[in-house]
Amino acid sequence: MSAPLLVVDNLHIAYRGDKGDVTVVKDFSLTLGSAETYGLVGESGSGKSTAAFALLGYLAEGGRIVSGSIKVNGAEITTLDEEGLRRLRGGDIAMVYQEPASALNPVLTIGRQLVEARLAHRPGSKAQALADAADMLTKVSIGDVQAMLRRYPHQLSGGQAQRVVIAMALLAEPKLLVLDEPTTGLDATVEAGVVDLIGELARKIGMGLLYISHNLALVGRICERVGVMYAGRVVEEGSTRDIFGRPRHPYTQALIACRPAVTEGTASRRLTVIPGQPPAPGIHIEGCAFVPRCPHAVPGRCDQAAAIAVKTLAGNHFVRCARADDDLAIAAVASEAETRPLPGPEVIRIEHLSKAYLPRNAFGLARRVDLAQLPKANDDISLSVRQSEILSVVGESGSGKSTLARILIGLEEASEGRVLLLDQDVARRRAWRRPRSLLRALQMVFQNPDSTLNPSHKVGAIIGRAVKRLGQIQGRQAITARVDELLAQVQLPQSFVGKYPHELSGGQRQRVGIARAFAGEPDIIIADEPVSALDVSVQAAIVNLLLDMQREAGTTFVFISHDLALVRHISDRVVVMFGGRIMEIGRPAEIFAPPYHPYTEALLQAAREGRRKVPAFDPAPPPRTGCRYAGRCPRRIDGLCEIKEPPRQATPDGHVIFCHLSWEQFGAAQTFSEGD
Repeated sequence: MSAPLLVVDNLHIAYRGDKGDVTVVKDFSLTLGSAETYGLVGESGSGKSTAAFALLGYLAEGGRIVSGSIKVNGAEITTLDEEGLRRLRGGDIAMVYQEPASALNPVLTIGRQLVEARLAHRPGSKAQALADAADMLTKVSIGDVQAMLRRYPHQLSGGQAQRVVIAMALLAEPKLLVLDEPTTGLDATVEAGVVDLIGELARKIGMGLLYISHNLALVGRICERVGVMYAGRVVEEGSTRDIFGRPRHPYTQALIACRPAVTEGTASRRLTVIPGQPPAPGIHIEGCAFVPRCPHAVPGRCDQAAAIAVKTLAGNHFVRCARADDDLAIAAVASEAETRPLPGPEVIRIEHLSKAYLPRNAFGLARRVDLAQLPKANDDISLSVRQSEILSVVGESGSGKSTLARILIGLEEASEGRVLLLDQDVARRRAWRRPRSLLRALQMVFQNPDSTLNPSHKVGAIIGRAVKRLGQIQGRQAITARVDELLAQVQLPQSFVGKYPHELSGGQRQRVGIARAFAGEPDIIIADEPVSALDVSVQAAIVNLLLDMQREAGTTFVFISHDLALVRHISDRVVVMFGGRIMEIGRPAEIFAPPYHPYTEALLQAAREGRRKVPAFDPAPPPRTGCRYAGRCPRRIDGLCEIKEPPRQATPDGHVIFCHLSWEQFGAAQTFSEGD
């Protein structure tokens, strides 16, 4: 057998603190072979990303490897100088970062950066490198490649930037690729296509893959082995089958129980939450760090040093648990029947809404053109939302979900149509032209918290300002108490009031954004990918908070997400969008079971766990006439679908599909069902 690509032995990592070194990674060991895929999972702060950065010698200022060994393709990382590390990075080992913006040079075009990455590690001409870059962008589902090559990073969406970073890493064809939350900003079909591409290249060149992710469904689908980290240690490791099918550590069991399943029906929409919080770094714990949160902990046994000794089970299954040999039953999750709040009066009505972005001249002024000739981000959208309703909007990147949200919140103006918000037409009224009553009534959780949190203000000031202006709470003491309450609701400690946004992780910044949106107790919340950056345990707590607000305060939610399992779990109704148009509207039971639109079927195929083969993703823009999905639809009727707009078909209970196929043809067309 050939030597493994990666060997990490007994790694300890610490950061310099005010009172001495704080150990954040302990006893970390890992072996990874060629063409092997390993998943590392755990809550935020467990040490996953720190361990990954150490593999490339990229520890942040103040961080150091206290002891242990890291060998990549036979080279000892801990003893290499800067020149040695530079040669190793990109060629032998490369990384896809959780925050793609930090990996792209803001003053260079995407094309130049891709060409430089290609030529730095593989010989060839600039022309060949440019051709390879364009080809790789196509493979990661980037449309209009030539335009993308000319753009700068600030002109990219979060999902586009993530795909560019993935393309950059793959161009070098490294022997080992480390992926830190690589698909957070990607929808189901694009994620499936990109993951399949990475897997194919890994098998072709023998590339090892280390996935660091809170997406348990993704890890369970593509990884051969999985390690579970908690409080700096790997507490369980084994084959994917063992970890997800027979988890032995109580923390692994609890983590898996937090996730919703895309094919699972339940009487309750509440998700399982792990009680308590992980211990703060630097706190000395004699035994198992999970004891305060563990339902199976035994005093005098689990809190002793021997409790963290590695025990080997059958089939190279390792676990750090004093009760690893006991037959611990996985705690049953109560699924108590839940009565959904009855929807109230209509609070949002959208009528024939369209949004086209006008071309601008060199001075930034819009040119006069015929709107009918422009591609539209939103095209003839009509729907309504009632009080106390959770309306979810799903679809791929570029489907028009976020544009719709920006019009509702007042960051964009509609080109055509009406938007009635609490009976006031705001289609062409930006936020600063709306009355304060509407500003208080409608708040938004943004997909990218980095661009919405003031970097010069501390967390306490950011949330406190929203409490004062929107919550109408006066007095320093009352405002401070409300800020502490909001932080607790989003699972953040009170000590965060004194931190700046740059001192927080991406998931922690997202929770600050959620707390700020909740500050004024708004009537309506537009949530654009609100939990995509959160691990499953925190996501469960936030989702339960949304449900509490819906039930107790009658809050209305427009919930934009690519997580179909979560959408099914919490929604009252679901809207499926593609190419700026609505494809289907219905209750979750109707959207997630046949008959459904062919595009809905494609989304479900891509999202279903264990299903590796997914529909091909065509990055070309949708046609302007006929059905927007016609170019990719396996059921299209040639000579009709690409020319004529699809009719609206509806059942008496409100399930709507826009398609030329009849209801009988839908039933015959479905290849995916609950029993697959």
